[in-house]
Amino acid sequence: MKWTNDRSGNVDDRRGAGGGGGMLVGGGLGTLIIAAIIFFLGGDPSAILSSGMGSSSQQTEQRDLTQEELKVREFVQMITAENEQTWAKVFQENGMQYQPAKVVMFEAVTQSGCGTAQAAMGPFYCPADQTVYMDMSFFKELQQRFGAQVTEFSIAYVMAHEMGHHIQNLLGTLQKTDQLRRSGRYSETDMNRVSVATELQADFYAGVWSRQTDNREKFLEPGDLEAAISAAEAVGDDNIQKKSQGYVNQEGFTHGSSAQRKEWFMKGYNTGDIRQGDTFNALLK
Repeated sequence: MKWTNDRSGNVDDRRGAGGGGGMLVGGGLGTLIIAAIIFFLGGDPSAILSSGMGSSSQQTEQRDLTQEELKVREFVQMITAENEQTWAKVFQENGMQYQPAKVVMFEAVTQSGCGTAQAAMGPFYCPADQTVYMDMSFFKELQQRFGAQVTEFSIAYVMAHEMGHHIQNLLGTLQKTDQLRRSGRYSETDMNRVSVATELQADFYAGVWSRQTDNREKFLEPGDLEAAISAAEAVGDDNIQKKSQGYVNQEGFTHGSSAQRKEWFMKGYNTGDIRQGDTFNALLK
């Protein structure tokens, strides 16, 4: 993908800062709904559930960032800026005002508004502080463990997916799914279906962002969409289950199958229209 000249000031790079540990910060949504909704791409939800039992003792030494890490920071600043510009435009066109999300880059462990963020969770969005948390080492696992083709646009897609959760937060979608879970009227299987619809809608929003941003910046190059699809398919629930337990249990899906993730990302890209992404009506009939 082509780099643009845009950079965002809403990126907090905590890598190399040292620290870790400390008491948890209170979150807006309960830890169960956080584990169900925000863990992404094969991260272990038990990490955030267990984090609620106390404080983390993991420590990291303070160090200087490498030139490669500084370049990654600039890339994340660029993608964050492109999300801000694209979604501000989309919201304005639909009579709404966009509120930018923050992005935190970290390594190993850091504190979030939803509790202790750990690298094992993968990238995630915290509604409580409206922040996307990114441990960049995750992308090595994405390639080595799940066989995805990892490129710059793979990273852009993952960030766009997490920004999709921010869009859901601004539109009230996450609040509605939280209310469903808190009501106690629905089984685990039912709530898994709600989680799948939530995640596929975030994939749809990532597709919308890709099309709208390319219309403005012409930043896509040959192979970029294929890389995003490769990442989406690699972390479909069916693929993850096959690799982790050797069989597929559809009732246990929380993010959607490989085919569904590709389908909804491409629907977002092909339409470029935020109004075409009602995954809940499509999947929960």
